[in-house]
Amino acid sequence: MKICNALVYTEEGNFAQQDVLIKGDTIQAVTPVGGLAGDADEVTVDGTGMYLIPGLTDIHFHGCVGYDFCDGTQEAIDAIARYEAKNGVTTICPATMTYPEEKLAQIFSSAKAHENKQGAALVGINMEGPFISMNKKGAQNPAYIQKPDAAMFYRLQEAAGGLIKLVDLAPETEGAMEFISAVRSDVICSLAHTEADYDIAMRAFTCGASHVTHLFNAMQPYTHRKPGLIGAASDTPGCKVELICDGIHIHPAVVRATLRMFGADRVIMISDSMMATGMEDGMYSLGGQAVRVTGSLATLEDGTIAGSATNLMKSVKIVVEDMGIPLETAVRMAAVNPAKEIGIYDRYGSIAPGKTANLVLLDQNINVMTVILNGEEYRD
Repeated sequence: MKICNALVYTEEGNFAQQDVLIKGDTIQAVTPVGGLAGDADEVTVDGTGMYLIPGLTDIHFHGCVGYDFCDGTQEAIDAIARYEAKNGVTTICPATMTYPEEKLAQIFSSAKAHENKQGAALVGINMEGPFISMNKKGAQNPAYIQKPDAAMFYRLQEAAGGLIKLVDLAPETEGAMEFISAVRSDVICSLAHTEADYDIAMRAFTCGASHVTHLFNAMQPYTHRKPGLIGAASDTPGCKVELICDGIHIHPAVVRATLRMFGADRVIMISDSMMATGMEDGMYSLGGQAVRVTGSLATLEDGTIAGSATNLMKSVKIVVEDMGIPLETAVRMAAVNPAKEIGIYDRYGSIAPGKTANLVLLDQNINVMTVILNGEEYRD
């Protein structure tokens, strides 16, 4: 397959009009326009006037189209993978909720058994609960919150076949620093659902934490005398932060300010989407709790925001059209940075020879026109 004349997102982080040659499931060459010889019978896709970007990677979301990753079934994973691929999210690292160990083990075992035969590739798991703060639980179920337990984590990682890429925790909880020190070489430790102040957060980063879950949400605010976790993360080189860019969780001015504070290389766009994504308004569930969805807003009965109802590609469109963020920056946040963070950038996240041919053609209005998955046009 050849994709010709498109504005290709380069590894330098800009767009250039180029041609891309795909052989099998792999990108074979990226050349200036007209630089591909190819076979006369090669399938050619005309990308004139369109952007060609890498398939996106969502490292923090819970579900879509009526399914939740925590359903723990192949049916759920397949449905989620198909929906995400259709929307240009070609690699996924879904998140769990706060559940007891037995339930989490079943979810992880199901993920381990998944064979990636259709839709987006399941490349990891984000273990969001249960090592969090009761007072910053958000939409997490308080019945199953517990202190960090390294032995439990390793049992679950075995059940997952090594798929857990991130484990979330509140650093002020009993045993948190010891937990980070114990597991830091085997998983990314992300600070989340926490009341931690600046000093506690800095201790956690010194112990080996290197990531922050949905920055600004379920944590102390950033103020001029109490910078909290947000200030500590900013002061820690190499710390990556997740940002929900659905236009509801975070004000556009704060998204822009975050990019200035951290720089585009340290911000990872996530959807934090739940099962109502891609569905009609109504009542759904998240982590065993009832959620009401109206438009893009998902809330618990007490009004607490409960994830989002917006997929990652739609978030890219929102940040470009409604927040004034350049498309180049949005692609970096949604494709490049997440792939680098969970260690899959050698195969995914950019358009370069030797990488898996997961590509998305967008029109000038940031609408998905064509998804190329593993070298073939994806049709659900």
